[in-house]
This record gives sequence, C-alpha cells and structure tokens, in this order.
Amino acid sequence: MARRIFAVRPTLPKLPFGFADVALFFGLFLLIYAVAHVGAGLFVEFRPPKVLPQVDLDPANLPYYAARSTLRMFIALGAALVFSIAYGYAAARNKRAEQLLVPILDMLQSVPVLAFLTITVSAFIGLFPGSLFGLELASIFAVFTAQAWNMTFSFYHSMITLPRDLDEAAQVFGLSKWRRFVSVELPSSMIGLVWNAMMSFGGGWFFIAASEAILVFKRQVTLPGIGSYVVKAIDERNLPALGYASLAMVIVIVMVDQLFWRPLVAWSEKFKLERSASSDPPTSWVLDLIRDAKLPRTLNRVYRRFLLRWRRVKWPKLRLHLRWPKLRARTGAKRKPFINGDLIFGAVLGALVVGALWVGTRFVTQEVALREVGSCFWLGFITFLRVAALLVVATVVWTPVGVAIGFNPRLARVAQPVVQIMASYPSNFLFPLVTLLLLRMHGSLNWGAIVLMALGAQWYITFNCIAGAMAVPTDLREMASNMGLRGPALWKKLILPAIFPAWITGAVTASGGAWNASILAEVVEWGNHKLVATGLGAYLTQAHDANDIPRVVLAVSVMCVFVVGINRFVWRKLYTLAETRYRLA
Repeated sequence: MARRIFAVRPTLPKLPFGFADVALFFGLFLLIYAVAHVGAGLFVEFRPPKVLPQVDLDPANLPYYAARSTLRMFIALGAALVFSIAYGYAAARNKRAEQLLVPILDMLQSVPVLAFLTITVSAFIGLFPGSLFGLELASIFAVFTAQAWNMTFSFYHSMITLPRDLDEAAQVFGLSKWRRFVSVELPSSMIGLVWNAMMSFGGGWFFIAASEAILVFKRQVTLPGIGSYVVKAIDERNLPALGYASLAMVIVIVMVDQLFWRPLVAWSEKFKLERSASSDPPTSWVLDLIRDAKLPRTLNRVYRRFLLRWRRVKWPKLRLHLRWPKLRARTGAKRKPFINGDLIFGAVLGALVVGALWVGTRFVTQEVALREVGSCFWLGFITFLRVAALLVVATVVWTPVGVAIGFNPRLARVAQPVVQIMASYPSNFLFPLVTLLLLRMHGSLNWGAIVLMALGAQWYITFNCIAGAMAVPTDLREMASNMGLRGPALWKKLILPAIFPAWITGAVTASGGAWNASILAEVVEWGNHKLVATGLGAYLTQAHDANDIPRVVLAVSVMCVFVVGINRFVWRKLYTLAETRYRLA
C-alpha cells in the first residue's frame, strides 16, 4: 500500500504588530512632531516694550495660527483638569475646608477673564524675562480661568452626590483614601467630568481672542493665533478673512472632536452605573483603533512587570528614633486640645472679612465716589436680568434636547458632533455679523446682548443635561418603560429627578459664563462702529480700555457680589436639595 506524502507549506511568521499599530505609531509621531514644531514658537525672545510682528491675514498662515491656539487650549485644559480634581476633592471631603473653598470658587468664577489678564500679565512676564513664554503663560492662564470652574463644580458635585451603595461598599471593604478615590469616586464622576471638560474646552474658544490680544505696558501685544487673526480682521472690516477664520475654526473643532472627544465619550461609557448594559453604546473609530493595536497592551504588560518587580525589591528601612517629652495628663477629666482649630479658622476668616471691608471702604471713599458705586450696582442689576432671562430660555429650549441626545445613542452619534461644533465655535466670531444686522435694522444692543450672551453660555446647560441623561442607569429606564410611563409622567417620575443635579451644575456655570460673556456682549464693534448696551459688562469693558484700574476693581467687585450672592442664596440651597433628595440611593 503506497504511502501518501503530504507537503506541508511553510507558514509565514506572525508579525508582532498590525495595521493598527502602524497607524497608532505614525499618529503619535505626527502629534509629537506638531507639538514640538508649534511649541518652539512659545520660547522666542521677547523684551517689553518690544512689539511682536503683526498678524498676517494671509489665509496660508491660518493652519499655524490655529495650531498655536489649539496648543494653548490643551495646555490650559490639562491644568484645569488637575486643578478641578484636587480642588473638588478637597472641598467635598473636608467640611471645614468646604466652608472656605466653595465661596472662593464662587468668587473666582465671577472674576472676569479681563481682570485675570490685567492682574497676571506683569507677574508672568517677570517670571520669564526676555522670553515670550511668560506672555504665553498669561494667555494660557486666561483660557484656564474660562475652563476650570465648570469642571471643578462638576467634580465637586459628583463627589457630594456619590451613590450611597458605593459609599457603603467602600466602607465595608475598608478601602484606603487613595483606593477609594481611584476605584469609586473618580469612576463615578467620569461621565460628568468628560462632558463638562468638553464644554469647558468649547467655552475656552470664546475668550481666545481676548487672551491673544494682551495689553502690556499700555501697548497691545498680539500673540500668533486664530483669535488675534479674527481681531485684526474685525479691525480692518475684512469679511473674507473672517470667513476663512470661521472655516478654519470649524475644521479644528471637527478634528478635535473626532480625534479626542469622541474617543473619550465612548471610553467613559464603561463607568456608567447600571446592572444591564446599553444595547447601543457610543462608538469611536479612534478608540477601536487603539483597542485593536498591540502596542498599548505590550506597554501595559511591561509596566505591570516593572511595578511587580519594584514591589518585590527589599529596600532598607530607615528608622528614626525620636523621643518626645511626655505630657502629664489630668486625672478624672479629658485633656483639652492646646489649639482649637475651629477658633483659628473663625479668627482667620473674620480677619479676612474685616480686611476686605476696610480695603473696600477706603477704596470707595478715596478713589470712587459713593454715588458711582450705587450706579454700578444698578448696572449690575440690569445685567443680572439679562442673565436670568438667558437661564430661563436656555433651560426651556435645551433641556429636552440634552435629554433626547443622552437617552438615544443613535441620535447622540449624529447630534454630538453638531452640538460640539455649535458649542465650541467662538460665538464672538459672529458678533460682527450681529453688529452689522443691528446697525442696518437700527436695533438696540440692550436686547441683542441677551442673544449674544446666550450664544456662549447656553451650552453649559445643554452639555450637563446630556451628561445627566447618559448617567441614568439603563435598568431604571427599562423599569419606567415597563411601567408605561410616558410624556409628563416620565419627566416627573424619572427624567427631572435624575438630571436635576446635573442641571444645577450647568445652571451655575452658565450663570457664571453669562456674566463673563457680558463683557464682550455689551460692547460690540465693527471697524469704526461701536454699539454699547447698558450694563455692568459694558462698564467694565470701557474701564479696561481706558486703563482705569479703580473702576475695573469696582466693576469686578460688584460682579463678585452678585455672583457670590446668587450662588450662596439660590444655587447652594438647590445643591443641598440635590444632595439630600435627588441622588441615586
């Protein structure tokens, strides 16, 4: 019987990498190269009163200008993320610190970006003499102030409304503070933090023009960027240049959304608190590419092996023998502490309040007439009415839209990029068009300012409602569907209680954003034409343009009084209601 001989084909060795690894490698290489190339411009020589080269309106320069502005935005976002987590954690986990940190946060939110620029420019230039990096840091810090407060409020609110079952589970398992933070507290706040970071990033574009045209020693210095490009286009009434800048802005927003925010939104879906998974979760081609690549998993294995070997190393222990003097305790009674912490905290807080009142009284009596102070408060009340009207209209219009996007993943795939573009597009780029329209219609900016303020502030409510709706567990939504809840009953029993904490965060930050936006919305220009509305924002803008420091301080102080007062007497009570009644048990 003949034997059959089967030829065995030699198999090609399996490559340790695939297409995803190649794409990921080249993507990271291009990113590092772009950051290094664009970042080199941050460290050129600059010695005031030297003036930097003027921005060129040639459209060929727009890619570089857009890259410079985007780099500033991401640096500010990273700093805002670190600040938000550290500040929000300290305020939520220390009741004594909360009494001081939350009012400070309210006050910082109310301070306009122009005030931060006025105060910090000289300090940053002094830190880096002879280099443009100091001025760049001042611009980045201004963008940071437009991003940080919204994210901080979101993380702080997530911490104080942590579901009780997670809190009890962390206590039962005896988790340390660090393990509790990385395993329970940070994951439970991830969805809200991602969406608020997205909104903060978009809100930062609103102030990019103001942060790139800085007043240094009474001379305006313009940093290369898309914001300064738009400022020059407005000054020269160059509509084609404004159109090119708008097109470049849309391209940047779409690229950032696809390459950064969409993967983060899809990744954060795994932190959703639910027992049954969503049938149609959000997706991202970039996240799928990263998950298919072998390089991240290989690096993760190398890191874990290194960490394991590091822990196995027996390091010599250093023991310090310290002898403390023994104090004789009183018998029959508990020894009182030598220093009373509450007494010291109250004394320091009281000293700060008294000092602030003394400085304020001296300022009013010596620098500004008392009558003008009363007039400034009246202007603040007019701006407050605009802010209140904005909040009501934005809540009625955008809350249903946010809930629909958050409850419907298929709609979210289409609507999220659209909403992201609308929220990230700097609305002050549209101010010249609104100015032209008002000039032709002989309209008043007193009413038009509400629309201009809404263009930049309404998205805080939209994004927080989206995040609140996405965080609702799927099993609760399925239970409501099985119970036949529809229409007003569904909103009353499930939707409104579920998104109420997120809406509060959106309303607080929208209120602060509207007060900041009033600075740009109550005074608009197009060439030689200027429209001025009656309000505190216009008062502050005119004082800043005239370099009138006493009146800048007065306007900022009045704005702080309004914002802090509203936060303490309105939003703080609503925060307490959300913490005690509307939280997942």
